[in-house]
Amino acid sequence: MSNFFSQPDALALGKTVEELKAENTPEALLGHKFFPGDRPSTSLLFLGKLTPYHCGQLLALYEHRTSIEGYLWNIDSYDQWGVELGKVLAKKVRGILADTEPEKPLASSNINSATKHLLQLYLSDRK
Repeated sequence: MSNFFSQPDALALGKTVEELKAENTPEALLGHKFFPGDRPSTSLLFLGKLTPYHCGQLLALYEHRTSIEGYLWNIDSYDQWGVELGKVLAKKVRGILADTEPEKPLASSNINSATKHLLQLYLSDRK
């Protein structure tokens, strides 16, 4: 779930060359790890019952849409470096999910408002 909540942030916020240099990223990887951000995304959070049949239909629809949009906008929709950035951002979310009192970290966290809203829905349903 940490990666689910963090990947849209990776797409929205991106990573600048300056941030990468501050993290001592090797020069050869700067072109791979740089992300301009401001990329749209959609997150579907299913609460309650989701059957394998309906899940398969949704996955097929979104995989197709993701591929086509990537081709049209010249975006590598399956870029592994983008996935890696999402994993880094997931560390913040993992701490919130592991907290026994999730309301406190959400109130004080620097997570964007859309991700915070999804997390609140998820945590409320989990109780």
